[in-house]
Amino acid sequence: MVNKVLAAFVGIDVLFAAAGALILGFSVIVKNTCFDPPTDGNMAARDLLYQQFPFSAGIGNGIFTFIAFACTLPALATNSRSWLKAAMFLIIVDALFTLVIGLQLWILTLRIKDTFSKIWLAQNPDVQGLMQVAFNCCGYFNSTSPAFHTDSTCPSPATAALMTGCATPLSRFSNTFIDNIFTALFGVVGVDAVLVVAALCLLKDRKEMERYRHIDEKSGARGTF
Repeated sequence: MVNKVLAAFVGIDVLFAAAGALILGFSVIVKNTCFDPPTDGNMAARDLLYQQFPFSAGIGNGIFTFIAFACTLPALATNSRSWLKAAMFLIIVDALFTLVIGLQLWILTLRIKDTFSKIWLAQNPDVQGLMQVAFNCCGYFNSTSPAFHTDSTCPSPATAALMTGCATPLSRFSNTFIDNIFTALFGVVGVDAVLVVAALCLLKDRKEMERYRHIDEKSGARGTF
């Protein structure tokens, strides 16, 4: 008969490893592509946001997840409670690691308008123009602060003065974009927490099995006399 506690732990453990693979793959791929020249304003805004992300920490988080997952394998292959306790400790550390990254991104959303103003100033006029076209705005705070880039959306000072600055639409876009990512990270922390609970249940189950085995051994020993 299949041990339901063990089966539940294995299922969540596989999900835990998949989450680590997702974090690692996402961090590596995006880190290597977010500096590519943008072809439109949405891509420019997205990649400029990506450049603020802690991808090195994300890569480290993904690798640490695989280390914690590897530690669960001997715990599954044997009835060792020591391996399971070590794996549980690593899973807790990994969950805290992921939580810190998620909190970093959440904090970024709290000051996104000021953060993006510095990013905007650092861009060349062509990139600013792409974002003006995509978000239908002129300049950042307004058409003169900083000065707008002349393009099809802002062809003249008179037209640009009637348009809103890009700060509001860019902040709205950025908040929605980052919210989705840090919410996903908090979801991964939830998976970690469930895995810790499953590990505790498995520890308790193994302890009970060991106690019953000792009882059986003593009963068998008495029965030989």
